[in-house]
Amino acid sequence: MKANVFAIGTETDPDDPEGYRAGAVKLGPIIGGREIGGSIYDLPPGQSICPFHFEYSAEEWLVVLQGRPVVRRPDEDGQREEELEPGDTVCFPRGPSGAHKVTNRTGDPVRVLMLSTMPAVDISYYPDSDKYGVWPAPGEGFLVRRTSGVDYYDGE
Repeated sequence: MKANVFAIGTETDPDDPEGYRAGAVKLGPIIGGREIGGSIYDLPPGQSICPFHFEYSAEEWLVVLQGRPVVRRPDEDGQREEELEPGDTVCFPRGPSGAHKVTNRTGDPVRVLMLSTMPAVDISYYPDSDKYGVWPAPGEGFLVRRTSGVDYYDGE
């Protein structure tokens, strides 16, 4: 099985809010992949893939296929934004040093390929909104603010 990353179509979720209306398609189910995840994202002007976050369990790679996206990520002095160009490839390691947000700040379309390891359980943290995303299995997951935690024995 194969897919052409330049020609494959993407779909936009109508429930995504303004600022996060990116077209997307998961490549794994199309090409029979199970251990490495891959998604194509089409970013119209002014849109981002997802909020600033990092993964506790997965390493992610960004490959720019078209356009000039901006990636926000941490550095020694806090955070920085860097404009990328077609062919640029960036690794976002597990943990806080891999935090990132990909945005199209230009007037032209952007297309990127995101690759990631596929851990059995995935946990993400969103520093700007102080929330966690937990995905214990494909198609299952929830988001919770860190401050809404409960005591270990609560409800026992």
